[in-house]
Amino acid sequence: MNFFRKFCHLLRTHRHLYWILVYTLFYLISFSVLENAGHRHYHVIHTWLDEQIPFCEYFIVPYLLWFFFMAGTVAWFVFFADVREYYKLIATLMIGMTIFLAVSLIYPNMLDLRPERIPTDNIFGMLTAFLYRTDTSTNVLPSIHVFNTMALAYAIHGNRTLKRMPKVLLGCDLLSVSIVLSTMFLKQHSVIDVALGIVMSVVLQLICDRIFETEEERVLALQASYGTTSRRSRTE
Repeated sequence: MNFFRKFCHLLRTHRHLYWILVYTLFYLISFSVLENAGHRHYHVIHTWLDEQIPFCEYFIVPYLLWFFFMAGTVAWFVFFADVREYYKLIATLMIGMTIFLAVSLIYPNMLDLRPERIPTDNIFGMLTAFLYRTDTSTNVLPSIHVFNTMALAYAIHGNRTLKRMPKVLLGCDLLSVSIVLSTMFLKQHSVIDVALGIVMSVVLQLICDRIFETEEERVLALQASYGTTSRRSRTE
C-alpha cells in the first residue's frame, strides 16, 4: 500500500511519465500478439554478409546490457533532463517502435541464421541459449535493439548536462557500438535489420529535431547558414 501511494505521488509530480508507461504497455501487448500470430508465410531476411559474420556467444553481455541502457537512459531523462528533451526522446522511440510493429504486421519476417548448436559449457553460451528459448527469430525487421540504441546515444550526446561529460559520452559510444555488433554476432539480426534500424533512427531523429527545435536553435541555425553563405560569396 505504501508503494502504491509513492507511485501515485510520483505520477502526480512527473506527469510526463504517463506517456512512456502507457506506450510501454501498448507495445508489449502488441508485440506479444504479433509473436503469437502464427503467420503461414514469413519473409526470410538473409544476405551473404550474414554468413561472413561468425557466431560469438560473448556478445550476449552487451546484448543484455541494452535493457539496462534503455531503462536507465529513459529514467534519467524523466527525472533529470529538460522536459522538452524527454519528449523528444520518447517521441523518437515511440514513432520508431510503432513503425516496427506496423512492418511486422504487414510484412511478417524471420531469420534462419541461428546456429544449430550453442556451446553451453560457459555462462555466455547458457545465457544465449536462454535468449533463444525466450525470444523467437520472427519479427526482426528493422532491429529495435539497434534503432533504440541509436536514439538513446543521440539523446545523450545532445543533452546539455551529459554532453559535458567526456567519460559518459565515451562509455555511451562504446556500449552503443558493442550492442549493435552483438545483434549480428549473436545471430539475432541480419545486416539488413541493422542497416534499416540505423537508417530509420537517422531519419526520425532529423524529423524530431525539427519538431522539437527551440526558437534559439532556429536562430543559431539561421545564423550559421547565413555565415556560411556569406563566406562562400566573399570567396567567389
